[in-house]
Amino acid sequence: MLHDKNIHFMAIEGVIGVGKTSLAKAICDRWNAMFIEENFAENPFLPKFYENRAAYAFQTQLFFLLDRFKQLQNSALQSDLFHDLLVSDYTFDKDRIFASQNLTENELTMYDQVSNALNHDIRKPDYVVYLQASVSTLLKRIRGRGRAMEKTIDGNYLSDLQDRYDHHFWHYTDAPVLIINTDNIDFVHNESHLQMVLNAIASCPSQTTYFVPEGN
Repeated sequence: MLHDKNIHFMAIEGVIGVGKTSLAKAICDRWNAMFIEENFAENPFLPKFYENRAAYAFQTQLFFLLDRFKQLQNSALQSDLFHDLLVSDYTFDKDRIFASQNLTENELTMYDQVSNALNHDIRKPDYVVYLQASVSTLLKRIRGRGRAMEKTIDGNYLSDLQDRYDHHFWHYTDAPVLIINTDNIDFVHNESHLQMVLNAIASCPSQTTYFVPEGN
């Protein structure tokens, strides 16, 4: 479907709890795509970060940075005869959003030195789908999935993160971006909502486009 439009690598992005992984998996199931999933559960510093952000932010970000680099490099080297499309539930650039929020000035300088050295060799997506939701919706979804390490996430943290995400993707120029507001839909449990989202994604806008679906 997207192969005809020269899209071979698509990234699904958004703030914590918005539904990135769920949508990416649904796309892979329906469009026979290969999934590149963020290894958040393998980051040994992440639970400690949620308990004490200042103490564990740098270790957490550096682990994610190197792990995502390795994942995307491996995907670029793979020759998969059965899939025309790769779908990830993150972009490599997203790590910088979290780094700018959580690291001190000195830590961010060191982080940027590592990131800039890696960024030249990283595979970029041909198309980005950025999922949005209000802070109240995000909190509801985060509480609903019940991950113990996320219980300390609060509205202020999410609001600041949302602002940084919005700024990043409104100014993103490496690929077309489809921004989808998900406040009024539930593509995880409602098939018609999912199909609405898939149809919007399949339209492949050539520039940054905003889509606000209405659920029923």
